Amino acid sequence: MASTRAIVSRPRLVRATTVVLLAIVLMVAGAWAVATVIELAPTARTTARFDPPVWAGQNVPGACSGGFYARHGKTIVLTIVAHCAVPGATLRDGDGRTIGVFGPRAQLADCPAGRFCAPSDFLTLELAADRIPWGHLNLVDLGAGGYRTFATGTHALSCAEIAVGDRVEVDGREHYRQGTVIASGPYEFTTDTMFPCMIVADVAVVVGDSGGAVLVNGAPAGITSRDVGGQLGFTPLAEGLDNLDLTLCTTPDCDLTPASAIQPG
Repeated sequence: MASTRAIVSRPRLVRATTVVLLAIVLMVAGAWAVATVIELAPTARTTARFDPPVWAGQNVPGACSGGFYARHGKTIVLTIVAHCAVPGATLRDGDGRTIGVFGPRAQLADCPAGRFCAPSDFLTLELAADRIPWGHLNLVDLGAGGYRTFATGTHALSCAEIAVGDRVEVDGREHYRQGTVIASGPYEFTTDTMFPCMIVADVAVVVGDSGGAVLVNGAPAGITSRDVGGQLGFTPLAEGLDNLDLTLCTTPDCDLTPASAIQPG
């Protein structure tokens, strides 16, 4: 792993051996969305969409980008970046139909007074029954990068398993991108959520990418979380799944059936 250095005040340049993390959240609107929007043209898809669509790796209506499908007991969920959702709120499409209900945020109890600390930047979206892409829950849709299938037993990567030089892939707003990890370390910006680990890659990011699935060396690794001087900052997947007692879907139906799954009405 790279040597690490926490940011506690003004941001500095990102270097390969130190991490300095600029607190610019990738939202469509809001006080944190202060970066200049970089226009990235969509890249051509190589595969057709399913019905219902696989939202892992793609934009979810009204909730930024989807991360990974997981299971909480008998409930299928999709990870969604925490700053694009409100726990307990119901997400609906433009016709008023339920997409799902947001669950709790990943959160750490050991945290300085007056701050919010999290192992990773996501919460869950408990999907309505008709929004679940049965038979495809172990997929991530990377657009032009194609669908990626997780074999049975594939494990999510933790911060300690991600190293400088590792290959990174993301897809948001239908723009597939690749790069490499250049740094990692604690994120302690004074007016933002504190994360024990933020990983930086030399991949351009834009408004709307937040929450998208990040693959490292082809493995499920993290959630797009911050803009670090125009580059991708993501938080690790394994720690967030563990915190919320989630099981990553690595079989087509995530070891459930439509009849046995318990989903919001």
